[in-house]
Amino acid sequence: MIAMFAALTAIGAFIKIPLPVVPFTLQIVVVFLAGCLLGSRNGFYSQLVYIGVGLVGLPVFTQGGGFTYVLQPTFGYLIGFALAAYVIGFIIERIENPTKKHFIGATITGLIIIYVVAIPYLYIALNFWLDMKSSWSHVFVIGFFSSIIADVCLAITSALLAERMYKVFHSARTVNISHVEGEKIG
Repeated sequence: MIAMFAALTAIGAFIKIPLPVVPFTLQIVVVFLAGCLLGSRNGFYSQLVYIGVGLVGLPVFTQGGGFTYVLQPTFGYLIGFALAAYVIGFIIERIENPTKKHFIGATITGLIIIYVVAIPYLYIALNFWLDMKSSWSHVFVIGFFSSIIADVCLAITSALLAERMYKVFHSARTVNISHVEGEKIG
């Protein structure tokens, strides 16, 4: 499942609307679903696998791949994706029977985390690495205001989808954990 969600994140990178500097992609939907359905650890790992595959050179990011991608202004979003998947999973794991409001709250929290990491990274990359002098207001326009409404809609939609799929994923994870623990004991 970790590999599948990593692959889905890569696919989401290519379903995009080109915007100046920061394109709008569907990767965020996979991040929300990874956190909600895989849990904190596996959701986080799925995004680390995606980032790792891109950093070793496979062109899975919106603008290619390779280690120098860390200098791209959008790399902060990728870091935010991994952290968001972890936090979303952490929130959902703490609730015995999560409902729509829990999933929506978790995905909105994840969205906030993505932006908290990505916006400062974008500012630093533009101003220091790329020498494209940009004010904070300009960074907020290109990195936040240009996509926040769509991202909130995607967070809510993903949460509603995750709520419907959660029982299947949760029961599969519980069966796998019980099976592994049974092997350790036996």
